[in-house]
Amino acid sequence: MKLLAKYTKPYLLLVIGAIVLLFAQTILELFLPNYMSKLVNIGIVSNGIEETAPKVMGDDAMELCCRFAADPDTIRNDYQWTEPGKASKSLLKTYPMLETEGAWVKNDLGKAAKAELGTAYGQAMYALSVVIGEKDYSSMSIAEMQKAADGASEAALNDAKTQASKTSSGLTGSVAVSFTGVFYKELGAVAVKRQQGYIWRVGGIMLALSLLSGLADMGVGIFGARVSAGTGRAIRRDIFRKVTSFSNEDIDKFSTATLITRSTNDVQQVQMVVMMGIRMVCMAPLYCIGGTVMALQKSKDMSWIVAVAVVLLLSLQVVMFKLITPKFKIMQKLTDKLNLVARESLTGMLVIRAFGNEKVEENRFDQANKDITNVGLYVQRTMATLNPIENLLLSCITLLIVWVGGHYVADFKMPIGDMLAYMQYVMQIVMSFMMIAQMFIFLPRAMVAAGRVKEVLDTEPVLKEKEAHKTLGGRSKGKVEYRDVSFRYGDAENCVLEHISFTAQPGQTVAFIGSTGSGKSTLINLLPRFYDVTSGSILVDGVDVRDLTLNELRNNIGYIPQKGLLFSGDVGTNLSLGKEFATDEEMFAAIRTAQGIDFINPENNGLNIAIAQGGENVSGGQKQRLSIARALIKNPPIFIFDDSFSALDFRTDASLRKALYETTENATVLIVAQRVSTIMNADQIIVLEEGRVVGHGTHRELLKSCEAYREIAESQLTKEELA
Repeated sequence: MKLLAKYTKPYLLLVIGAIVLLFAQTILELFLPNYMSKLVNIGIVSNGIEETAPKVMGDDAMELCCRFAADPDTIRNDYQWTEPGKASKSLLKTYPMLETEGAWVKNDLGKAAKAELGTAYGQAMYALSVVIGEKDYSSMSIAEMQKAADGASEAALNDAKTQASKTSSGLTGSVAVSFTGVFYKELGAVAVKRQQGYIWRVGGIMLALSLLSGLADMGVGIFGARVSAGTGRAIRRDIFRKVTSFSNEDIDKFSTATLITRSTNDVQQVQMVVMMGIRMVCMAPLYCIGGTVMALQKSKDMSWIVAVAVVLLLSLQVVMFKLITPKFKIMQKLTDKLNLVARESLTGMLVIRAFGNEKVEENRFDQANKDITNVGLYVQRTMATLNPIENLLLSCITLLIVWVGGHYVADFKMPIGDMLAYMQYVMQIVMSFMMIAQMFIFLPRAMVAAGRVKEVLDTEPVLKEKEAHKTLGGRSKGKVEYRDVSFRYGDAENCVLEHISFTAQPGQTVAFIGSTGSGKSTLINLLPRFYDVTSGSILVDGVDVRDLTLNELRNNIGYIPQKGLLFSGDVGTNLSLGKEFATDEEMFAAIRTAQGIDFINPENNGLNIAIAQGGENVSGGQKQRLSIARALIKNPPIFIFDDSFSALDFRTDASLRKALYETTENATVLIVAQRVSTIMNADQIIVLEEGRVVGHGTHRELLKSCEAYREIAESQLTKEELA
């Protein structure tokens, strides 16, 4: 979580904006079922009649209401008599008979007064319905109702009023709506027009809410994508910067395959959870809390259904979380292994084919592929059961609401629209838990991925620069001194180099030779601080290399590795790594010295020759010559040639050494070589055997004093060539 907090902090405003839009979207969507309830209860069931008591009644209707009301003054005092043609324009338009007839118009009432009037009116109309009996009173006129009331005895009227007072408000209110429709009809109102107007009005509000909700959802998507993409970009950038600061020892600790996985697949998992988290982590609680509040407003008696749904869903998600979380850690490790096998197989394809081991490598890859597939199948199968179970629970909860709510509707304890709205709110609550379930699926893997990313970012490189560093004052003079240098890899018990001491002066060439594994490459890799010495010290111009910044140290060194490595692009872009703004003349001068002018020359526009990834489209000798040219164009005071002539033929080797002697005569040159002919003219030759110096001197001196050197020389050269 700290990792996500750190990398989403620059996008705090976007995150806040997304949360605000999510809040708005949730509020809008929580209002929709409420309007749907009104659409059903009022627009369909009540024919568009919103009020509990009529807005306006004729004199006959008022007389009828007061006759059956327990307290007539409760109704009469809330209305005011209006003379013919004196009503408001809106009332005259809706009730045309008011132009010629007087009527009772309802006063502006407070909430409590409206409720009291609605109760009194509903009970009065219910009492009237009892007196009328089984007749369809919704199709009767007021005159017919009065006639039926006149025919009832005083005892029957009192019994009807008593029965009405004991009847539920839901039933009395439903009966009252039917009588209100009759009263409106007597005043010239058109029921269909009123109903359609209400439906269009409420439907328009619902459409507007849906549109605003959709726009908010789009905004959340845009903000979330920006935050997610920016977070992923920043993490990948920091991983790359961190890895480029690693020494070879740090990279060996992780392995190249896992570093690639962590900077791609793992970052993608983190990026995905950021995208989903902004939406689901914020929306799920809002849906859950808001849906619960709105559902309880519709019916407190059915709240136990919400509790049952929440308990079942939480239990299901906890079980799923326990089952799949451990598997995600295994899956990421198996992804590393699959990448490693694939990388080794693709890189070493020529060797594999040469030894006819295609089947072996295929089986090796298949095994790694099967391992990750089996774990992935387990996770996917487990996750695949989640949605069907949740859908089954959702269906069962829906049936339960319909069953229980249906009884409430039948008993007039709950309007049918409220039951439908309650169902929608429960669905929203369930959806919030399904969102949480989705996060439970993605979060464990993202947590594992974030931990692996954090492990890389938190790794302190073995090679560190001192805060109080020293400087060479610009370009080094080129003096290199090894003082009693010993080195071991990591936690190895034995040193691969022991007590190495020598000094290379500017203008000198120091060569290193010895059997395979004697430590030659390791020795020179200590100078640019690819590794740090275990004991002793290496000095450049009298300054310990550990006291210099890596940038200054390596800017003074031209390094040509044993394996010539080229990058995809063209010849010019590869040479520009040595000097960023080198001119074509400088590049061709370096190419001539490196003996590459035969395949790269100005006439065939050689600098634009395409180079494939890893330099696969050029030979080993051409790679080495381009690598040498790349170092030469830098023109450093110190050159390191790590067996950089091994792929060259003897003629090219000789020509190259002659050209290098002229180009690097003022520089310090350190050469690792296997050929004696390459180093015969070196100022110093250091012979290594099992990490120790067994000979040190010139070619002629070593022939006399060092048996190991003499054996190497005699195995390569004739007596005449040795002389």
